[in-house]
Amino acid sequence: MKNLLFLFSDAAASGVQIMVCLFLISRLLSADKPGKKSFLAAWGTSVVAVFLTVYLANRASTSGIPPDSRIFRTLPCLNLTNLLPTALEVLAISACAVRFQGADARMSLFVGIFYKVGVSFWQFLADAGLSILFHSPAFFDHRTENGQASIWLLHGLLIFLAWYLLGRREVEGKEAFSIASAITLAGFLAVVSLSEQTVPEIPGDTLDMWTLLSVILMMSVLVFRINRQYEMEKELAVLKAQQAELLERDYLALNNAYAVNAKLFHDFHNHIGALRQLLSHEKVKEAVEYLDELQTPVREMADTARTGDETIDYLINSKAAAAADNEISFQAQIEFPRHTNIRSADLCAILGNFLDNALDAAKQVPKPEKRLIRLTIRRINQMLVIKVENSFSAQPVAENGSLVTTKKEGGLHGWGLKSAQTAAEKYDGMVQTSHADHMFRAVATLSYQGISTA
Repeated sequence: MKNLLFLFSDAAASGVQIMVCLFLISRLLSADKPGKKSFLAAWGTSVVAVFLTVYLANRASTSGIPPDSRIFRTLPCLNLTNLLPTALEVLAISACAVRFQGADARMSLFVGIFYKVGVSFWQFLADAGLSILFHSPAFFDHRTENGQASIWLLHGLLIFLAWYLLGRREVEGKEAFSIASAITLAGFLAVVSLSEQTVPEIPGDTLDMWTLLSVILMMSVLVFRINRQYEMEKELAVLKAQQAELLERDYLALNNAYAVNAKLFHDFHNHIGALRQLLSHEKVKEAVEYLDELQTPVREMADTARTGDETIDYLINSKAAAAADNEISFQAQIEFPRHTNIRSADLCAILGNFLDNALDAAKQVPKPEKRLIRLTIRRINQMLVIKVENSFSAQPVAENGSLVTTKKEGGLHGWGLKSAQTAAEKYDGMVQTSHADHMFRAVATLSYQGISTA
């Protein structure tokens, strides 16, 4: 009966370890939170791992290989009986993180390996600490009540860590790295302090081994941080290159629009002269026909957006013209603050990408009367809110918590919202998206400050 309880305890402890690791991966790698499928896979793996451990232990016993009784001389996770179950758990962690949470496979495997080693390290520290506190080496034997108490003291702390991460959704990236660094440093200081203890008596080579392991764990945290920083910088470099290309494309379009309008203004006095000549000779019909020829560009000039920023005006008007060409209803409500610290290039990155995405989605709607783009720009105190709503036919696709393009061709697709987010973050802002009732919404909020023009 006692052995059965110990097996159940081992399976539960293994399941806790796997689930906590998946929560850590969700924070360290900014992946999705583990769900029901991860939960079922974790506990299924824990049961298989426990039975595999029992099978290997029995196989070793019947083969005449004595169990390793030198509990201080080998790593628990690396002895023959536990190596395969540990490898199974690491593979399960990596598979669940990749399949159900959208995490990177290589980094998930890296975190899984060092997490399992770290748990073994802290289990040794828990055993040693309780043995020192109660002056009894019985806590190192996990087939006893004392050993089980040591196991669940550590796993209780792991459960608390998972609960803490679940309640603190903002803990990820840099802050999660700081917590991991603090834990590994505390482990190093703890194992170093054991060299001064005599009860229980721990051989010097064992302490050297655990001390070396603690140093390796600290180095693994540092390597993880360097790798994540490299990945972020690489993605940022690509993003900046793509953003520059997007901005160049929009500026070329704006320059073309400016050239057309500049030509219209340049020739305006000639048009007035021609009309005056026609009217002075009472050629009213010819004058009306001449005005009809000028009506389209003049109407376009009358209907243009007026934000006070010439670049943004041309951008909005060019996108409105593109919407008209595709039979898309374009509505705009603009309340734009003048003389702010927000750069035109950043506004172009946000508005250009929002409107490009809206145009691409709206023109896919089969019925022209259902095609709609609605642009709203409002200022609320010192906040600028840019909202673009559009109709769509194909459901937006999310991957790793972010929207991805559904276009089959390559190029710049998929970088629009990232570019907008990068621009918004310069002003302590953010980009949020949502969709409901066949309407997609992209909202950017930016903090701004007024600047003097004197």
